[in-house]
Order: sequence, then structure tokens, then C-alpha cells
Amino acid sequence: MPDRTYPAHPDIEKVLLTGPQIQARIAELGAQISRDYAGRSLIMVSILKGSVIFLGDLMRAVSVDCSVDFIGLSSYSGAKSSGVVRLTLDLRENPEGKDILIVEDIVDTGLTIHYLMENLKTRGLRSLEVCTFLSKPECRKIEVPLKYVGFDIPNEFVVGFGLDYNEKFRNLPFVGVMRPNGGK
Repeated sequence: MPDRTYPAHPDIEKVLLTGPQIQARIAELGAQISRDYAGRSLIMVSILKGSVIFLGDLMRAVSVDCSVDFIGLSSYSGAKSSGVVRLTLDLRENPEGKDILIVEDIVDTGLTIHYLMENLKTRGLRSLEVCTFLSKPECRKIEVPLKYVGFDIPNEFVVGFGLDYNEKFRNLPFVGVMRPNGGK
């Protein structure tokens, strides 16, 4: 059911996840991560750009000491994955011997997360886990271990709460499904 506190957007066909639903789930994830990493120092690695909004809210929901780093990966052009993952920005800090939690906006094919995990595993980490805001299990081309999942969603192209279509719609405070030919 759409959250009526949001104004209608001409390019959004329907609201899939409302702001209150998202915030409640982030609080649950934060509590779980805090329990799992109690007594440890965590580095949250945000995959730019889509996960930044999720990361900000998730960090505030976590009670353990944590720091943040960023990595840039690209495999999308418009609404379609190219299937080829490119590293566009590497970590600034050396992750060797550290507990790393990859924070991702959405996992669909699994190719991007698989690529990143294989890359990071070569760097001598203490631990490596994935927290994704959204997961599309029916789209998987390769299975990847997702320890923390905000929401499983159907195979629809979604925008909002950090997710974009050609750099638009990231600022929407909900997750919505675009209308056909929306954002043009």
C-alpha cells in the first residue's frame, strides 16, 4: 500500500516500499549487525553511488564502532546490466586483517557482488560479509552469500532511496517501480 505522505511522482507507477517500512527494517538490520559484531571494529564498505543513502541510515542504526570506506563499481547502463563489472574507485584504506561489511543497494544478477568479494578476498581480510538493501533472487546468474538482506523484491526495475535511473530518482524517500518510459 503506498504511503500517502509522499507526493505522487509522474514517473513512478507504484510505491513498493514506503519510508516507514524501510526505516523499520534498517533498525532491525542495525540491531542484528550490532549483535554479530559486538566487541569488534567494523569497516562498512559502501558501493557507490546507490548504497550511500542506505549506508547513512544503517550506520546510525549500528551500535558497534564502525568506520566507512567507499568503492566504485559499474555494470549498468540505463535500466540494463551490461554483465561486465568495472572497478571505478578502489578503497582508500588497507583492509588487511579487518572485518569488512560490504553495503550494497541491490543485488540482482550477483555478478557485481561476486566480482567485489573475489577481489577483496585476495587482500587478507579478517572477515567479509554482505549487507544489501534489496535483493532480487529470481535474477541471479551467480549465487552469492548475502548475510543481511533488507528486502527481497520481485524482478521489477526500481528507483528511490539511492537507486537511480540514469542518475535520477536517488532522492525519493521510498522505493518505487518506474512507469514504462518513465524518466525520459
